[in-house]
Amino acid sequence: MDNEISNVKHDGRSPKEKYVHSVFESIAGKYDMMNDILSFRRHKAWRKFTMNRMNMRQGDTAIDLCCGTCDWTISMAKASGTGEIVGLDFSEGMLEVGRGKVAKEGLQDHIRLVQGNAMSLPFADNQFDYATIGFGLRNVPDYMQVLREMKRVVKPGGMVVCLELSKPTWQPFKFLYYFYFEKLLPLLGKMFAKRYEQYKWLPESLKLFPGREELAEAFRQTGLQEVQAFSLTGGIAALHIGIKENLDV
Repeated sequence: MDNEISNVKHDGRSPKEKYVHSVFESIAGKYDMMNDILSFRRHKAWRKFTMNRMNMRQGDTAIDLCCGTCDWTISMAKASGTGEIVGLDFSEGMLEVGRGKVAKEGLQDHIRLVQGNAMSLPFADNQFDYATIGFGLRNVPDYMQVLREMKRVVKPGGMVVCLELSKPTWQPFKFLYYFYFEKLLPLLGKMFAKRYEQYKWLPESLKLFPGREELAEAFRQTGLQEVQAFSLTGGIAALHIGIKENLDV
């Protein structure tokens, strides 16, 4: 298949959508470098753990929401081998970086990139074996709507997967984490990416986002079954997995 970027209209977006879009457009070129710096490269280990839990098979299909610069999209394409992998993001700047990485890996015919809205996916029901979202669910206007859309587009028996920053609960690590996340992280963004306000947004985006157990309950409320929640690196991040009911079983 051809690597495809479809157009999307941004009219009618909420103030949060507009602001988040501007943040990611402005940091796209430094996004990968800053991920390594700010997470001490732990995001790679978190994604490896997630891929092991997903246990993709040859020919499996997937849609990766808020795919950013496509690291997870590429990992799934390599694991699937022959199945269609779609990466969707609302930021053309992030997709442009991802497009270059996809080409470097020689996966242009295996990965399709789409500019679109995670809350209204332009895909049919029951289309993919997996629907994933990495470090993007806390940035959407309505995370329950995104979870409903993810459930809608996966096949019966398919898997909905969310890898996201979370909230440590035990002291003194909790105090140290929040000090780093709220005070030092924006300064590192200013130092390395010449962006302060944009990286100040990251801790702000986590404040109103549910913790690990609350997000697991949100998965259940969406109707997903066999929900699993994994705490990663002392609760800095969390992996959530849910299965769409298979009516044939």
